[in-house]
Amino acid sequence: MQGSANINVMIKAARKAGRSLVKDFREVENLQATMKGPGDFVSRADIAAEKILKEELLGARPNYGWLAEESGKEIEGADPTRRWIVDPLDGTTNFLHGMPHWAISIALEHKGEIVAGVVFDPAKDEMFYAEKGAGAWLNNSQRLRVSGRNRMIEAVFATGLPFGGRADLPATLQDLARILPQTAGVRRWGAAALDLAYVAAGRYDGFWERGLNSWDMAAGLLIVKEAGGLLAPVREGRDIMDDRAVICANEPLFDQLVKLVRDE
Repeated sequence: MQGSANINVMIKAARKAGRSLVKDFREVENLQATMKGPGDFVSRADIAAEKILKEELLGARPNYGWLAEESGKEIEGADPTRRWIVDPLDGTTNFLHGMPHWAISIALEHKGEIVAGVVFDPAKDEMFYAEKGAGAWLNNSQRLRVSGRNRMIEAVFATGLPFGGRADLPATLQDLARILPQTAGVRRWGAAALDLAYVAAGRYDGFWERGLNSWDMAAGLLIVKEAGGLLAPVREGRDIMDDRAVICANEPLFDQLVKLVRDE
């Protein structure tokens, strides 16, 4: 699919930052062997990737606002209705440990609604992207559709497990106790943007997670929606972004997953 001017800007920026991260990822693997402080190096890699993205995205659209994971602060642009929402390295812990499962996430928000999203996996050279009303795509050629599975016992879901004493751990463990016995499995790969992209691609049948930030999920939510997936907050009646938690799945399994996560 030929993308719009905005999507093309996003893809170009993601690829440029991706080249920087791939180079740094190779160095992280060397640092693991030498034990010379890989954590500090990854922080520098993250910051460098955000710098590239900021230069590319705001260079092309200087009037847009900016919200990014690494800097953690919001910049309002001359056009207050549009902003970039960016995670330059989703899956930092995987990156740090030499595991090739991490991504760049870029979303464009217009008047509070996500209208374009890109999730790029540089290690596998997979570019997932979507625009509102134009479908979801992989690498400019493959139309993405959620899976067609309709039996929970055959379905594979993904989630995130809170770490470092985060408050959502008990609720997530209770989710797993309800969901695991009824499914073919639950995966935890530690990169929410890719989890959402994998739902859109039909690799996972659904995903849920609590404690997410907008930059973790903004692009992925649109990609899932444009691939035919359904979305809901964990707490009924809340906005997904405000809830900081999401449930998504294909249509046949969606209601069942929602009921299990909400313990209804």
